[in-house]
Formats: sequence, C-alpha cells, structure tokens
Amino acid sequence: MATYVRSGTNMAHQATPSSQKALMMELKSLQEQPVEGFRITLVEESDLYNWEVAIFGPPNTLYEGGYFKAHIKFPVDYPYSPPTFRFLTKMWHPNIYENGDVCISILHPPVDDPQSGELPSERWNPTQNVRTILLSVISLLNEPNTFSPANVDASVMFRKWRDSKGKDKEYAEIIRKQVMSTAADAERDGVKVPTTLAEYCVQTRVPSQDSSSDLLYDDLYDDDMEEEDEDEDESEMESVGEAGGMSAVEDGGTSTRRYDNQDDSGNEDS
Repeated sequence: MATYVRSGTNMAHQATPSSQKALMMELKSLQEQPVEGFRITLVEESDLYNWEVAIFGPPNTLYEGGYFKAHIKFPVDYPYSPPTFRFLTKMWHPNIYENGDVCISILHPPVDDPQSGELPSERWNPTQNVRTILLSVISLLNEPNTFSPANVDASVMFRKWRDSKGKDKEYAEIIRKQVMSTAADAERDGVKVPTTLAEYCVQTRVPSQDSSSDLLYDDLYDDDMEEEDEDEDESEMESVGEAGGMSAVEDGGTSTRRYDNQDDSGNEDS
C-alpha cells in the first residue's frame, strides 16, 4: 500500500508544470525581498498564474501619491513565453492601451520582427522575471516611449508637456486627476500610499508563516522533501548500525532494533 501511495505522489509531481514551481519561487522571493513601490498578491490563493499588483506612484514624479492596480497573467510555458500586464486602474499614458494593456518591449515574444523597430535583445527571454518586469513598468511610467505609442493622443500630449518644460499643463493635469481618483481604492484596501522617498524605499518583508503562498509551496515541494528525508534517514540508520553495533531483536515475531551499548531501559552505559 505504501508503495502505491508513493508512486501516486510521484505521478502527481511529474504532472505539475515546471512553470508553477518557477512562479512559486518568484512569489516567495518578491514577498521576502519586495521591489520598492510594489505590492504583490495572488488574485486567488489556488491560482499561481494570475497575480494582482499594486503600484505606488514614485515621489517627485507626476504619479506621486497614486495607487495603481494591475494584473499579471502568466502562460503555462512561463518563463519561455512572457506574461501579460494589464492595468485595472484607468491610465492615460503613451504606452498603455485603452483597455489597460501595457505595450513594452520586455513583454513582447522573442521573435525577430524588423518592422517593430525593436531589437531581439530588447524582447522577452527566459532570463527575465517578474522583478525585471516591475522595474521596467515603473521606468516606463516616468519615461514613456513615444516612438511606437499605444495611445497616440497621450503621446502627443506628453511631448507637448515635455518640450514646453511643463508650461503646457494638459498632460500633467490629466495624470493629477487620475492620481487623486485612486485615493478611494487605497482607502478601501486599507493601504497607506507612500508620499516621500523615505516611505517609498522601505521594503516590508512578508512573514512567510502568514503567507497564503506557503500553502501552495508546501503542496508543491513537501512530498519531494519528505521522500528525500526518508532516504537520508534510512541511509543514516544503516551507517549508525554499522558503526555502533545495531542489532535486531526478535520479540513475538516483531522485529525491533536497539543499540548494543544501551541497556533494555533505554539508558546509555556510561
């Protein structure tokens, strides 16, 4: 019976996509060493392929004080294919589509497309991860790419604001209104949005024992670890038996073990 259970466990592990383990490791890493200005959670505790991201607007930028929410959706063959990044909060930005999808080179599939104007090295590759995506998104907010905009009107408006050195205030005013509109979401979620560099740069470690992701981590790894521990224990017992003189004692048909340097009471001889 024990052999059957172990075989079934191994089959379950073989059926687990490698992407789940990769995402679990990334999630734990981001919880223990967060990226400044971001909060990461799972949309549903049992689904590793859908993450919710909260982005705090960096201080000393147009987005200061903002609380912007987004979803990251991962494909089953991650990290060989890139995830998608979609803002749930309404965003007015040259590189964000009206539906919230982010248009950024790092999220584009690794194909050679000369017409796109992107180098293959700028596109997604398996060495990229969620941490690099988040840093790229925050960089994009502050420094839009106006050469291939997803929102042409926002791109034109941004260039006017940039070229006028802030005298043309239309773009900045729209962003300011969007930032103010996110205050209700932050209050509803019980989140205090950082407004200074000191607050923004604080990294809060999520206690692993309180993290719902640990349950998923345990499900994926504990059985493997238990099997390894069992093998190690058996190996150690054999080694101890050879070195310390372990012997088998037959008692009513039941085989038990004891160390030869111990008496029957279980106390070691001095």
